[in-house]
Parts: sequence; structure tokens; C-alpha cells
Amino acid sequence: MSRPVRVLVTGAGGQVGRDLVDTLQGIAVPGADPEFWPDDHPVERDEFEVVGLTRHELDVTDRGDVVRAMTVVRPDVIVHLAAYTAVDRAETDADTCYAVNARGTETMVLGARASGAHLVAVSTDYVFDGEKGAPYVEDDLAKPLSVYGASKWAGEQYCGPEDSVVRTSWVMGVRGRNVAHVIAERADQGATVRFVDDQVGTVTVAADLARALVTLVRARPGGVWHVANSGEATWFEVARHVGECRGRHDGFATAIRTDQLDPAPLARRPRRSDLATDRWRERGWAALPPWREGVARLVADRSRGSVA
Repeated sequence: MSRPVRVLVTGAGGQVGRDLVDTLQGIAVPGADPEFWPDDHPVERDEFEVVGLTRHELDVTDRGDVVRAMTVVRPDVIVHLAAYTAVDRAETDADTCYAVNARGTETMVLGARASGAHLVAVSTDYVFDGEKGAPYVEDDLAKPLSVYGASKWAGEQYCGPEDSVVRTSWVMGVRGRNVAHVIAERADQGATVRFVDDQVGTVTVAADLARALVTLVRARPGGVWHVANSGEATWFEVARHVGECRGRHDGFATAIRTDQLDPAPLARRPRRSDLATDRWRERGWAALPPWREGVARLVADRSRGSVA
């Protein structure tokens, strides 16, 4: 009998990291569709041996830390989720953002090479400028508008063709603080919300992304992959849908333009950065469920007290 595949997950304390660690261990994840597995294979007992390290347990910018982790864990696959994700703060904290997202990825690439592990590195739709006017495919030219997007693109450049780079977008899960929880709280409080309708993207539910990452851990395909729930959306449409899930309808969400935001965000966002996932489907893997379905699961599990 073969031994379990040993998987090291960086950023294991984040919303995707927590969902991924549990999924690899065969633990039920809040907000997940129990029937959805992109490769049609649920996790088997003892299929994986998982070591999840939070940012307090592994500093990805410290090469000594990474070397020690590789020596102790001896992973077969590394899923690199650790990231600086404060998009607006990054505009005034560029050094830290680049240290984590660019040099931290370089360090993990070097660690993967030294240990013979396959690297799955997670990136973002913000590597694009949003001017294409259609969904972005993996080979489209990256032209980031923000420090955050540029730092993630710089991190991608350290990856080789043997590494698997996953671009995803607008991630939200049951666990961890994100925009879906903020909207749901406002709905429950009887308040209203204002969200922009001139930014288009693809929503990604953390529990669904975790199952997609399991597929990549198994397949180790290399190359760039766009992974997100099906269908495009604006932030206004997301807000309206969350409100409807909480019983709020007309009058809850109001559409505004980005230039009406007060205070104005420090970082520029792409106007349209929705991700085409054709390459994923052409590989024979199932598309992630429609975003409305995924968000409804997220909100339902949150309302049952699953959020932590």
C-alpha cells in the first residue's frame, strides 16, 4: 500500500487555508457542496498527510524558516496560500507587500526545488488591468494596476512551467472576515448597503476553491490555471444576492459607481477582471458551481453559526 501524499499548506490560518486543510483531511467544511468534486473523486481515508502552517508558524520571507520546514515536513506537494492581501494598505506598504507576495513566493519555489515537491501557488485576477472587455484567459497579458496586483504578478514570475499557478478572484468563505459577512450582517441589522456596479469579476467560494486545489494536488499539472465559480458578477449583484438570501429584497442594495465611493479606495481595481475557466474544463474537470449557488451555501452556513 502506498503512503499518503504529504501536503504542506502555507497560510493555513486564512479562509482558504482552513478549508483546504480540512478538505484534505476528509473533514466536512462549512459552505461546501458535498456532491462537488472537480475530478469526481472525494478524498479517501489516509489519502493525504497534511501539515498546515500559519503565518506565525512559517515566515515565507525567511529562507531559513522555509528550509527548516522543508527538512521537517518533506512534502510531496506544497500549496502556497500565504499572502499579503490588504489591497489598499499595500499602496502605502509596498515593501512588505512585495516581501510576502513576490520574494515569499520565490522562497517557496526554491524550497520546492530543493525538496523535490510540486508547488501550487495561488495568485489573483488583479494581475490584469480590466481593459480587455471580455473574460481573461491564462495567456492574456498581465498589466496590474495596483501594488498588490504587481506583487502577485512578480511572484508568478518566479514560478516555472513545472509549477501550478492558480489565479482566482473575489474569494469569500464561511470562515474568515470577508465582504459576504459584512453584507449579511447589514441585512440582518435592517440596514442598507451601497456597492459598485461598474466592476465585473468572478466570485470564488473558499470551500469550492479548496476542492479544486485538491484536484491540482492530485494531478500536479504545471502551468497557469484560472479557477473561480461559474458566472460573472458585479459587487452590487453580490450584495443584492446576499440580501435576498437573508430575506432582504427591494431597497436593500443600491448600485453606485466606483468614483462615488467615499472614502475613495487607495488602490485602483480593474473594471472587468472576470476569469475564463475553459482550460480547467477542457482538462476534463468539472466547472465550479454557479456563484449564486455557492454564495447561498456560504450565507446559509453562516446563519447556522458555522462561521468561526
